[in-house]
Amino acid sequence: MGRRWLPILGALTLLAGCSLPADDEAGTPSLEAPGTVLTTVTPTRQDLSNTISLTGKVTIDPVFGITAPVDGEIRYLDRQPATEPATADLWVASVWKDGEPHEVTIPAGSILAGRLLTDGARVTTGMPVVSAKHAGYGIVADITTEHAYRLAANVGTVKAQIKNGPGPFDCKPLGAISALPAGTIPEAPAPGPTGTTPPEAQAPGQTGSEATGLRLVCTAAKDVKLINGVDVTLEMITGKATNVLVLPVEAVAGSQGKGKVDIVDGEQQRRTVDVTLGLTDGKVIEIKSGLKGDEKIAIPGPNLPEAQAPVQDPASGGAVLVPGTVG
Repeated sequence: MGRRWLPILGALTLLAGCSLPADDEAGTPSLEAPGTVLTTVTPTRQDLSNTISLTGKVTIDPVFGITAPVDGEIRYLDRQPATEPATADLWVASVWKDGEPHEVTIPAGSILAGRLLTDGARVTTGMPVVSAKHAGYGIVADITTEHAYRLAANVGTVKAQIKNGPGPFDCKPLGAISALPAGTIPEAPAPGPTGTTPPEAQAPGQTGSEATGLRLVCTAAKDVKLINGVDVTLEMITGKATNVLVLPVEAVAGSQGKGKVDIVDGEQQRRTVDVTLGLTDGKVIEIKSGLKGDEKIAIPGPNLPEAQAPVQDPASGGAVLVPGTVG
């Protein structure tokens, strides 16, 4: 009788030995201690070109922004929006700095669309202060936050290709890359002695300009046939550099101007240092200063954590809790 049980007991022992292992026995990776460096990279040198592709549309009378040339105080000229585009660059405001005026002009072929600030406001270099409307066809491409800083400093050369149409052709950028607040037109002058309003204040459609998001506005040569609403692909080269020090973008906190990286020492300890940034192609970014080139750099870089959306706690009657906080 005992011998008949031996095969069964052996089979049970074999099955027990083949049972699924615990997670740690199966090689499932466990969470590393906070601050542990898992990946490092060493800076390399290469040629770099900052090329950006965007999708736009042909638009009639697109609005664009003109920015302050210097820090100072904006003073608007008493000009009413016209119905005809300017035949030459038109002076519309001045930014006063240290007692000296610096002209703000809208380009030939455009119409003053609105003032973006109150008269006498303090402004900084590059801040939009006036909106203008290009008379005729233009090409408008919306800009995402991802591309904003790569374009804001220098739009550079723009090439356009109309889907199933003309191209590639040069597209001349107008104004600045920035979101615009609603523009207000100047107040109408007081009636004259006869009780009539001057003709320049009677122009139809003087309602200012609507707010816009981040976008690029450019114009094609007159011999390029444009049709309102058609899709356009834009390609911009904003800069080129030769044999520059680069790091993967994942290793750098920041993407324009100043940034930070974590240097890893022989004991796997991080040390955060400041770096000056240059061009980027979206994959690597130029390190203009702050590193010698032989350091080990941690990936990911020392970026701030992404903000998490608040959630409601059913047990507290719908009170809002922010992840990472104690209720």
